[in-house]
Amino acid sequence: MSAPSLLPDLPSGARILILRLRSIGDIVLLTPALQLLKNWRPDLRISVMVEARFRELLQGNPAIEEILIPGEGAGAGNLLSRLGVIRSLRSRGFSLCVNLHGGPTSCLFTRWSAAPWRVGFAHYRGAGTYNILVPDARTIMNQPSLHTAEHQAAAFFYLGLPRTEIPRAQLFCGGTQAAWWDARRATLRIPRDEAYAIIHPTAAYKTKEWSAEGFARIGEHLECDARIIPVYSCGPGESPVLDAVAKDSGGPIRRLENVSLGQFAAALSGAKLFVGNDSGPAHMASALARPLVVVFGSSSSPIWGPWPRPGSNSAARVVQNPYACNPCPGDRCYQFARPECILSVAFDQVRAAVDEVLARSA
Repeated sequence: MSAPSLLPDLPSGARILILRLRSIGDIVLLTPALQLLKNWRPDLRISVMVEARFRELLQGNPAIEEILIPGEGAGAGNLLSRLGVIRSLRSRGFSLCVNLHGGPTSCLFTRWSAAPWRVGFAHYRGAGTYNILVPDARTIMNQPSLHTAEHQAAAFFYLGLPRTEIPRAQLFCGGTQAAWWDARRATLRIPRDEAYAIIHPTAAYKTKEWSAEGFARIGEHLECDARIIPVYSCGPGESPVLDAVAKDSGGPIRRLENVSLGQFAAALSGAKLFVGNDSGPAHMASALARPLVVVFGSSSSPIWGPWPRPGSNSAARVVQNPYACNPCPGDRCYQFARPECILSVAFDQVRAAVDEVLARSA
């Protein structure tokens, strides 16, 4: 079977396993391709494997029949768990396994999925695992550069999914998470009739993290000038960043921390605005169609910016200053003594973007 006929020729009710183990942005930006696939062939039964901590990003998604976890626990317990997952995979009768992750763990599960057709990108290690190799996604899309959402959809276009416009990403909040946010909102002293913004001042690397002082001033601007209550969020182990924001704010701040991704999505879903760094929460806010401003440093905003790409009439803006060394790996600054790309972003730039987005969203 040739690659372009693979998806069209799958029998009715065929089961597909898609591997995208992590992280927040990658998983959220997979959902447009899932939506396209399910809309085209509603009969297909789609399973997606992600790590347990990311499961809530896909819960409630109508394109997915089941969410699989690649084992839990540590040490010997994790090994036994993974063996159990492999046995379970082999009993499901998958017709096709598509690996969009590419690491050694996803390669292992692809190999042991027992699917007769195993797909991965040509640049992946362990090429012998796959009997269909997907070429460079830029070649498939005939574009010199691709957004991550386009890159993931390109694999399915190569396999025979009809080419069409790629929709926005999707997240779904359940009633349990909504009820949790109602209660948490009360403890944060946010009246139900007042607008609030989620401000996320953390990122994976310091080259992506705008200053705590800048975020503190944005919160003050929102509260004093726009009458929007700022709520500062962070992920596990990132509380010191909120401490720094509180110090620069000159007093206590409303903090949203130690919450699950589902709970965070519930808080985002009602926000008047999201302001944050290039990070997973920015993609969650975009998937929930929240007005947003994203500050970029070392990474490529055309590849990792909000999806769909912000237009002149959209309520989304990217703030980034051009540097010849952008993009870079981001784990440290390779050009200067400090990460000038993110530190060069001025408060007035972000404030102007915030004001423009609020005007658009109104």
